[in-house]
Amino acid sequence: MGKLTTHVLDTMNGCPAAGMAVRLYRMDLDAAEPLQQLRLNHDGRADRPLLDGATMVPGRYRLVFSVAPYFRDRGVELPEPPFLDEVPLDFGIADAALHYHVPLLASPWSYSTYRGS
Repeated sequence: MGKLTTHVLDTMNGCPAAGMAVRLYRMDLDAAEPLQQLRLNHDGRADRPLLDGATMVPGRYRLVFSVAPYFRDRGVELPEPPFLDEVPLDFGIADAALHYHVPLLASPWSYSTYRGS
């Protein structure tokens, strides 16, 4: 059975992004259907899969990571508006039987992602 998971690492401080807010949407044409809203745990991970079982279906999805609020909560002074505020990642799930892991490496000025394992 497939699942969708995420993990965020704070590359400015060299630690998991504990407490960062994340939202998940299913994308249908130009509409975004909200599916989940959560905060990452002490290890920078969601406590459970974002999708699995019957909720894990092929399609287009968007994860939105609240990067600027996370760094502000850690005491980082950011300009207004911040260089990065919310980081949206659009991705596709082609095979619902597979594990899709979407990690984010983030600082107030940069981010990267990849399909993890």
